[in-house]
Amino acid sequence: MQASNQTSELTSQEWHSLSEQEVANRLGSSEESGLTNDLANQRLEKFGPNELTGKKAKPLWLKFLLQFNQPLILILLVAGAVKAFLEEWPNAWVIWGVTIINAMIGFLQEWKAEGAIAALSKSVTTEATLIRDGNKRRISSTELVPGDLVLLNSGDKVPADLRLIHVRNLQIDESGLTGESVPVEKNSEILSTETALAERINMAYAGGLVTFGQARGLVVATGNNTETGKISQLIDQRTNLTTPLTRKFDKFSKVWMILVLGLGALTVAVAFHNAYNNEASETFRNVQPSIASALEAAIALIVSAIPEGLPAVVTVTLAVGVNRMARRHAIVRKLPAVETLGGATIICSDKTGTLTENQMTVQEIHAGGQKYYVTGQGYAPEGEISLNNSAVDFEQNPILLECLRAGLLCNDSHLEEKEGNLVVVGDPTEGALIVAANKAGLTQNAIAEELPKRDVIPFESEFQYMATLHETPDGPTIYVKGSVEALLKRCTQIFDSQGEVIPLDADALHQEVEIMAEQGLRVLAFAKKSLSSGQQNIDRPDIDEGLIFMGLQGMIDPPRPEAIAAVAACQNAGIQVKMITGDHATTAAAIARRMGMEKNGRVQAFTGTQIGEMDDQTLANNLEDSVVFARVAPEQKLRLVEALQARGEIVAMTGDGVNDAPALKQADVGIAMGGAGTEVAKESADIILTDDNFASIEAAVEEGRTVYSNLVKAISFILPVNLGESMTVLLSVLLGRALPIEALQILWLNMINSITMTVPLSFEPKSPTVMEKSPRNPSESLLSGDRIKRIAIIAIYNWIVIFGMFEWSLRTYPGPGEFALARTIAVQSLVSGRIFYLLSISQLLPNLIAKMKGTLNSKVGASAIVAGIIGAIVLQILFSQVPLLNRIFETAPLNATQWLICLAAGLPMIPVALLVNRLDPPN
Repeated sequence: MQASNQTSELTSQEWHSLSEQEVANRLGSSEESGLTNDLANQRLEKFGPNELTGKKAKPLWLKFLLQFNQPLILILLVAGAVKAFLEEWPNAWVIWGVTIINAMIGFLQEWKAEGAIAALSKSVTTEATLIRDGNKRRISSTELVPGDLVLLNSGDKVPADLRLIHVRNLQIDESGLTGESVPVEKNSEILSTETALAERINMAYAGGLVTFGQARGLVVATGNNTETGKISQLIDQRTNLTTPLTRKFDKFSKVWMILVLGLGALTVAVAFHNAYNNEASETFRNVQPSIASALEAAIALIVSAIPEGLPAVVTVTLAVGVNRMARRHAIVRKLPAVETLGGATIICSDKTGTLTENQMTVQEIHAGGQKYYVTGQGYAPEGEISLNNSAVDFEQNPILLECLRAGLLCNDSHLEEKEGNLVVVGDPTEGALIVAANKAGLTQNAIAEELPKRDVIPFESEFQYMATLHETPDGPTIYVKGSVEALLKRCTQIFDSQGEVIPLDADALHQEVEIMAEQGLRVLAFAKKSLSSGQQNIDRPDIDEGLIFMGLQGMIDPPRPEAIAAVAACQNAGIQVKMITGDHATTAAAIARRMGMEKNGRVQAFTGTQIGEMDDQTLANNLEDSVVFARVAPEQKLRLVEALQARGEIVAMTGDGVNDAPALKQADVGIAMGGAGTEVAKESADIILTDDNFASIEAAVEEGRTVYSNLVKAISFILPVNLGESMTVLLSVLLGRALPIEALQILWLNMINSITMTVPLSFEPKSPTVMEKSPRNPSESLLSGDRIKRIAIIAIYNWIVIFGMFEWSLRTYPGPGEFALARTIAVQSLVSGRIFYLLSISQLLPNLIAKMKGTLNSKVGASAIVAGIIGAIVLQILFSQVPLLNRIFETAPLNATQWLICLAAGLPMIPVALLVNRLDPPN
């Protein structure tokens, strides 16, 4: 614990001024083996988890009060205050109660949504690679402690403050900490104590992003003791629950507020005029002239015009959509992506692991002028290598063995058993090379002892190769693995079958590569180079020339069956799927053909070189029919996305590497891989796929479209009632007649009844045809022309039902309590019609039909609608039959005959609904 105490005594200003050995000594650690497990556990108890204390959340009471900060809710609060001023306390408390219930629903749903997204975000934890007790391990970054020896590679997020002790071409983006706009080149040299934070190039600070190279570093600070924690430059990761739709609703609310207040003022003026100047007879049953009656009419109109239940329904629908997407392996980091993805017109997808299985298998090897075939599939070691249909004698084929050895040496991955299956820890391609070498009797452990590794140049997309330096019986030797193009331009010679060096025929090799690629094989090239004795490290200039070509290994990563179906579903939905990959163009095209991605009967592929030669207009012209873009550089991916957007396309882009980050940010929806994705890709994305599967993208598109569809249904269901009620109140005032429906009854309809019957629409399953329609126009209004016609027709029907049943009841049941009874019948008749209307726009009836055919679409959606209807019926029975509610809402009990009459009054909604469904189909 002495070393542990020393860590707290040393200030952060000193680490950069100490040598690597001094840092290790003060931390009680080792530059080679790191901390011991026991000491690491002790420090974890002492220093706590490597976590930053986030910004203090708003207190729950403040979150609740903010739910009232909505224009339409504020109007209701004022309306309640007016009722209280008139000493109509029951009415005031009911109006206030409605606003409180609305606030509670919004508060609970927001709290639930934020909690769900926070939990999902935590499930995508940042991991760190480190060495403890001399063993390489990968752990959660929260378990890091001062003194840990951390390994950094391209794409990693720096998990804690590190003193770098071994650096190779390391560059780190520290813009979040220092404001430096470009990545900083790092080294391990000692600096002076006074060196400014932004100039401490031998330090890596928590939150930085490794954009290039690799390094080792000792942890010197964790959690709030890091520089990022000290200066509070954490990126605010609060969940933003606003989306384009909710912003449209906010705008709608403000415009609607002005309209409501204007109509309210008009109603007051007309009511005053009628109250003092109208000498209408008793036949018209005018209310007693008074200020109270004028205000009552105005409040009734205001309450009727405000869709009180709509905010709650919107919140519930979005929350349901997010949770559904999470269940289908898509974590939404930025909620606007829910809607945007539903409107995507093009999906640009990576190939490996997204469209394919990510279980590569070597099937062909070309070495020494011979073609060898490999049997077996996946990462299981079963299989053999054959030549001319006979098992290979490796002693007679030394260059084949050397080519397999190179695949084992130029390798950062390994296989391990999980749940009874062998899986690759690292790159699937390297896993395939390991398995192929295993089939020849070569193993990683044996080769590591026989040919010790001295240095490595990691793979970078810019250079397209990886190189390792090994000590061999023939002296220091570089083994290189990479793309055919990258290695051929560095080679002039090749080994024959017996290991003799002969001139290289590049054209012949290219022909072999084309033949392999046409079969869908991914082709990697291998070469070697001997160095002078004693050389212990290598750099890129050592690789630029003098390599001797050894051979090719061709492997395939078969398409996922579910991805093939998902691509077909996207194409059927009018969404183009384009493949952007680092693979050889013919390899990618072969996979695209197997997945059914042909356009006009063919797969047109362009390489990065070809794209670089195109001007913007030529590129734009070629985008329509192109399917595959191969060997593209990062800036070309970005250019492709921008060109597609310039054509008016809504682009979803998948990616997993550092080089994908610019395109992910530029795309309308960036989708990162949760498993294989780098931290840079995940932080640039809007959505993270937890299973790295293209089928999850198609599923997320379905959910995005369903969310939008369900919101439109909710609007189409709620607004006709508000409009019908407003028409009823306004015309009653203009005609100087008694109101057919009172303010509190309107509140009951708009809040209790509407929410009970509309919330189930949030749980509506996807329509069977949701992926058969073309993507919606991004500029499409929530209230299209046909939708406005739908709302107007249903509103007129509602107005006729309310007015007609009210007048009919007054004439049929005259006497004491006639107004209460007439209003009750009007309300129940309206709800009866609403039930039939709900059935017409929901999936319940199609589901029942599908169930009879044995193809039920969704039990959950059907049960939600049934529960909503049953709940509405029960509440309406209470509304008219319970004495307490009769007194509060001024309703009257109905007998069986009157209930049947109300039901019959709702039946004409069936043909009306059929009419509007033809004008504006609900699904």
